[in-house]
Amino acid sequence: MKFIIAIIKPSRLDAVLDAVTEAGASGITVTEVRGYGRQKGKTEVYRGAEYEVKLLPKVKLEIAVPADIVERVVEAITRTANTGKIGDGKVFVLNLEAALRIRTGEQDAPAISG
Repeated sequence: MKFIIAIIKPSRLDAVLDAVTEAGASGITVTEVRGYGRQKGKTEVYRGAEYEVKLLPKVKLEIAVPADIVERVVEAITRTANTGKIGDGKVFVLNLEAALRIRTGEQDAPAISG
């Protein structure tokens, strides 16, 4: 099992959700977050005053998947989240040691399947 964490632009969320579901992921957690990478924020003007926004709005996706579909899911994320501009985000893949579905007590692969 693998745990995929993706940080993407909020404007790409709907497209990424559709693509990830089509790729075989059966569940996803979405969190609104703020951060920066190479972008280092941006400068905006509000009511004539210029100010710097250091932490930009992003969306964090957390997806637990069987190891055999991790490449399809990662490809779906990168294909649909890509705008070709700085700030498109990152994808991290980690090993997932255990999973437990609280309601039924199912463990590991059965716990993350639909």
